[in-house]
Amino acid sequence: MCVNVIGAGLAGCEAAYQLAKRGIKVNLYEMKPEKHSPAHKSDLFAELVCSNSFKADRVNSAAGLLKEEMRVLDSILLKAADKARVPAGGALAVDRNIFSKLVTNEIKANKNITVINKEITKIDFSKITVIATGPLTSDSLAEYINKEIGGSLSFFDAAAPIVDFKSVDMNRAFFESRYGKGDKTDYLNCPMNKEEYEVFYDALVNAERAPIHDFDVRDPKVYEGCMPIEVMAQRGHDTIRFGPMKPVGLTDPNTGHRPWAVLQLRKENSAGTMYNLVGFQTNLKFSEQKRVFGLIPALKNAEFIRYGVMHRNTFLNSPEILNSDFSVKKNGNIFFAGQITGVEGYMESASSGIIAGINAARKLNDEIPIVLPETTMIGALSRYIADDTVKDFQPMGANFGVLPELKDRPRDKRERGQAYADRALADLKIYLESVRL
Repeated sequence: MCVNVIGAGLAGCEAAYQLAKRGIKVNLYEMKPEKHSPAHKSDLFAELVCSNSFKADRVNSAAGLLKEEMRVLDSILLKAADKARVPAGGALAVDRNIFSKLVTNEIKANKNITVINKEITKIDFSKITVIATGPLTSDSLAEYINKEIGGSLSFFDAAAPIVDFKSVDMNRAFFESRYGKGDKTDYLNCPMNKEEYEVFYDALVNAERAPIHDFDVRDPKVYEGCMPIEVMAQRGHDTIRFGPMKPVGLTDPNTGHRPWAVLQLRKENSAGTMYNLVGFQTNLKFSEQKRVFGLIPALKNAEFIRYGVMHRNTFLNSPEILNSDFSVKKNGNIFFAGQITGVEGYMESASSGIIAGINAARKLNDEIPIVLPETTMIGALSRYIADDTVKDFQPMGANFGVLPELKDRPRDKRERGQAYADRALADLKIYLESVRL
């Protein structure tokens, strides 16, 4: 018997891999290269359409704990990420092309996975199926899901620009990681003094934005983690200076002082020929991006390899629709995975694919589904998306706030994070010993 997986993004690849490693035949449906969403450009699987960073790697952070739990569960994506890693201080960032190639090759080489390049517009509810079409689900399938299952919502997401490294003015930029974390060359810093920041800020908040269908630019409903820099700036004059442009932990070697504001650039590829603007997701018109970001002295003559874009993301009102094992309440044959479930972030999406894949396999074998302990990050997120007491459901990423409080809560932030991680990994080990995966 075969299980269908729809979508070869991050969650879909994890789900297909988890099924295949258990000896189950998988039909993996992917509409590329026949059809692309507005944000997808590559024909490869597991394409990263926003940042190339998977966030913090240290286990005593929420994002790092999530990844460690995924490693315990044998994540195919983290194996690829470790091979495609590029320097990013304390974060796990990858060369997105190498990363996607590694995942694509691994999936296509698996004898239990058959890749079918076809757009799916209807679901056979009699067959065990994992729907991992992501937040960029095609309009026809999104309409079908909304009609047959209900409860779909929409947010908007944005991507940051990428520039040619050689076009950055190194007389006005310097390599350094905040507080000396990681390698010194992990981040390229573009500093500004107060006067330069004032000019840049004024241009940013008054710049012309690109139109998006069904999108009210006056009141954008966007993922908080991918807030366009121009929208964030409108929250207050110093909001971005205390956010993505914070200068703390840095000293400009040209002045010997901490800058007033700093834009950090991070390697986009392992060769270091391309750099992305960290935290500068944007919906400005392309010409405005060149003009406004060019007001940052180091980017005065920058050549943009890719401009930032904004696109619509669709996700379910999961508390009404899904169980915490990612199955549909009205039909246990159907599982959802990825950002369409309302988990926010690359690794959060991938982790849901792991659980959905495992539970689809257990459904096929008439086994009880698994739901990880609530003290784990994956377990807490899976419970959040199925919590019917949540009335104003919004996407949720990994954070310690979703975990049960510690009995003896350390005051120190790092110690507290380590305590959360120690408890989660201990409980995960005990749980996995009690179930047969």
